[in-house]
Amino acid sequence: MSRKKILLDVDEVICFSGFLDAVNEFLGTSYLIDDFTDYYIDEVAIPKDQFEDFKRFASARNNYENPDFLPGAIETIEQLSEYYDIYICSSCVNPFYPLESGDVFKNKFNFLVEYLPFINPENFIFTSSKQLIKGDIIIDDSISHLNSDIEIKILFPSYHNRDISDRELEEKNIIRGGRDWRNGWEEVKRILLDENML
Repeated sequence: MSRKKILLDVDEVICFSGFLDAVNEFLGTSYLIDDFTDYYIDEVAIPKDQFEDFKRFASARNNYENPDFLPGAIETIEQLSEYYDIYICSSCVNPFYPLESGDVFKNKFNFLVEYLPFINPENFIFTSSKQLIKGDIIIDDSISHLNSDIEIKILFPSYHNRDISDRELEEKNIIRGGRDWRNGWEEVKRILLDENML
């Protein structure tokens, strides 16, 4: 029997990259991730008259140099890799300067190779069009990436998806992977290592 394939997002699922650090350094603030409910932190925090300067500032950084891993992420992914084929499915486009995304690709690739050595780099899929990729299970923090015909869709809990209703998830056949990012991987492990799921 062939192993099921998991499509796994990176940002806000495996780690918080250094984007919030960039916001805090640029503004001289001390925001925490839970201070936000909107995915686009920069649009909320950065004053409009400073936005162009921030775009240049943030684009010059390697946001994967000092990642803030979500609790249990690495250990759980390694454990899941014993039972599932795991494919990283994540965007590498610089949202500010899309045509200058080469550094983002390089930085994210190097990050994955260093911290997830148990996943073959041939299983890295860098795309923003996740609906084109087929698998058995997808884990993502963005509900828009879960609108696909993949059988098992898991919404990883994050600061920006807390207010999505159970009814909306049920209508879209999406499983809520917990309600707090601090224990999201514990919940994902409970779901995917259930003997009825394997």
